[in-house]
Amino acid sequence: MLAKTRLAAIAVLLCCAAVAEVGDTTITKWQYGKTAAISLTLDDGSVNQFRVAAPIMDSLGLPATFFIITGEIPGSRYHGTFIGRPTKAIIEETASVPTNKDNFFERASAVGFLGLQGTLAFHTNAGAIYDERHDLAKACQVLDDGYAKVRQGAFQARAERDALPGANRITWDALRELARHGHEFASHTVTHPRLAALDDANLVYELEKSREEILNQLGSKHTFSVECPYGTENERAVAFALERYQLARNLMPDPFVDDLDRASQVDPAASRKEYVRWQRGPLTATPMSLMKSWVDTTAAHDDIWLVLVFHGVDGIGWQARTGEDLKEYLGYIKSKEDRVWVATFQDVAKYMRERMHGQVRSYWDGDVILTVLRDDLKDVSYNLPLTLKTSVPASWRAAEVRQGDRKTHAEVMWDMEQSYVLYQAVPNAEVTTLTPERN
Repeated sequence: MLAKTRLAAIAVLLCCAAVAEVGDTTITKWQYGKTAAISLTLDDGSVNQFRVAAPIMDSLGLPATFFIITGEIPGSRYHGTFIGRPTKAIIEETASVPTNKDNFFERASAVGFLGLQGTLAFHTNAGAIYDERHDLAKACQVLDDGYAKVRQGAFQARAERDALPGANRITWDALRELARHGHEFASHTVTHPRLAALDDANLVYELEKSREEILNQLGSKHTFSVECPYGTENERAVAFALERYQLARNLMPDPFVDDLDRASQVDPAASRKEYVRWQRGPLTATPMSLMKSWVDTTAAHDDIWLVLVFHGVDGIGWQARTGEDLKEYLGYIKSKEDRVWVATFQDVAKYMRERMHGQVRSYWDGDVILTVLRDDLKDVSYNLPLTLKTSVPASWRAAEVRQGDRKTHAEVMWDMEQSYVLYQAVPNAEVTTLTPERN
């Protein structure tokens, strides 16, 4: 009997220890107190992403991030070009000097911009071999073959810029309208090259001019994120990207994140880090049941950020999914919104970083609770409101929340016999006050 009494007493103490004091405040792990996050991302900017997929997302209230190839959009200032020596000199040199480690990057950068039809394929093929198979010798041989054909006159002259029919291209005006719906537009470079095979000057051009184009066309909000083409994990290319953008889908180096790319077979549930960024890429033949299982796994845990990577839609673009597929799948994601926060790529990353770099303190002043939210992030682009959870007296039925000129209403909820409210606050802004609402 004595042993049972002691166990009961210990259980009471543990229960009491878990109950927060009135006024205690924490930053919830995910926005709005959700248990996980999902971001819908679409690569390359093929037209049916905007004509078919975007309207489905809008109808469901789901924002997405579109990684766009800026040089392909009519009205863009910056297009594909070669930065460096005259290409004629490079072609002449290839007749006597084989491609090697000292000239590979220059030749791989130039071969697609010789004014000839078909030479871009040599850049793409050599870049793939260098980046994915790490076989420099084979990649050099591909370039030697290409330049030999150039010297032999095997290619016809190309127009200054190959143009897709107007009906198959999106416009900046259309993107501006979609941006007003809450979608993010992010860089997928100027021409979608194999960045690992570019020399420094051309690597910088692809990253910086795409960013500048987006800045001029859509504003600074859309210059936060980048995806280096082909999902490259080349250390040099990704480092260049992260010097110019706050966030890359290729790599999230934050120490509190377990970053699992599309090829990873690691179980995200096995991670011991605070967050898991789990990328999955639905292809044309990916079973719907598997795609839904990714969502189920995400919703069942409290630390997973599922980043879905789509490409083509309704027959246009690589590995296209149908509009009907997207309706079914996005509808399934929508059905999980009670647990899952669906947000743009940059917003989820901002939330994670602001929370991990943030501190919150709370104080009593009469019947008012004051909370102070701060983070040590220096970049002003980190301005996303965070969700705070504050314990309030059991007598409160609702709270008025004020931060600066912003006033909101928060219903009181219950958790482990403690009443609390959830509300939004902007870091490094005014003190937030909670006062009981009077009936």
